[in-house]
Amino acid sequence: MAAKHTNIFLITNPTALDTSELLESAQTKKIIQPKDFILVFKNNVIIEKICQRNSWRLLNPPAHLAETVESKITQITWLGRLAKYLPPHDVHICEQIPWQNQKFILQFNHSHTGGGTFLIDTKSKLNDLKNKFPKRPVRTMTYIKGPVFTNNNLVWGNKIFIGNISYQITGIPPFTNHAFATVGNDWGLPHTMLSKKQLQQYNHIVRAVGTKLKKSGWKGLFGVDVIQHEKTGQLYLLEINARQPASTTFESELQSVQNPSKTTLFDAHLAALLGIVPQHKPLTIIQTGAQIVQRVTATAPKTITLQHPSILHIIYYPNTALGSDLIRIQCNESIMKKHNKFNSLGTKISKSIC
Repeated sequence: MAAKHTNIFLITNPTALDTSELLESAQTKKIIQPKDFILVFKNNVIIEKICQRNSWRLLNPPAHLAETVESKITQITWLGRLAKYLPPHDVHICEQIPWQNQKFILQFNHSHTGGGTFLIDTKSKLNDLKNKFPKRPVRTMTYIKGPVFTNNNLVWGNKIFIGNISYQITGIPPFTNHAFATVGNDWGLPHTMLSKKQLQQYNHIVRAVGTKLKKSGWKGLFGVDVIQHEKTGQLYLLEINARQPASTTFESELQSVQNPSKTTLFDAHLAALLGIVPQHKPLTIIQTGAQIVQRVTATAPKTITLQHPSILHIIYYPNTALGSDLIRIQCNESIMKKHNKFNSLGTKISKSIC
């Protein structure tokens, strides 16, 4: 990409740098000038201080607001009356959680792609966490079994724009060995899995969260995860991502491919952060497309042998940490036929990773 575009710069370093390390690099400081705009994937206090020190204009919303909204425990207080959309929940000190012979979800205040979420279905599992983290506050929630859906939305001016809903591919081997790890998205499946009434309920939850964010001073992208009870069909709010969700880039690419003349999600994100007046037009609707990620596991495969016309990109990562991205496969059609079940293309992809 850098060889093709003069506005893409490579920073030379023996190891990969995180955002704050990248911004602190002497090479970066020769490229970015005072008063230049900075947009990062996810803001934090360290990044804010670096930008302030270098007189860079950080576009992201305040880190303290993102932290409050995303963290599992402070989120409950921030939601206020909207916490009714969450599954039945409570906050405990870890060592004080009673075992009541009923499985439940335990979440630490911070997690990423499901890494801080645990299904507690035995007393011994609970005791293991109580012994390791006795004084740590945790959120517990009633265990809801069913598919998870997610969408990327934004606060743009005084408007809440609701993005396309995707089915969240979660916990499927061989792509991960963690039951709650997110490994991909499928934008076609929700159109067959969710009824008109459920779609209205989903949009109602998203709009309520977006309105709350707008009142709190938020601008730009935010993500919402919702779980569907497999027996009742009831939808529950599961997560709020107060940042640019990871699937934004590919969703925007699918939008651009399907309708190049309209505004993509990422276009709208930039416009919202720059204070450009919204066009008040719906975001581009996409009916299909999917991506899936092979995460690093103890026996993770290293390559994909399949060549298929629907595969737009195969991206390899040099990561070695357990749970991190290893291979990303992006397609212009769906790979799922129902909850936890691949269609023919998805099956071919899963069998071709070796």
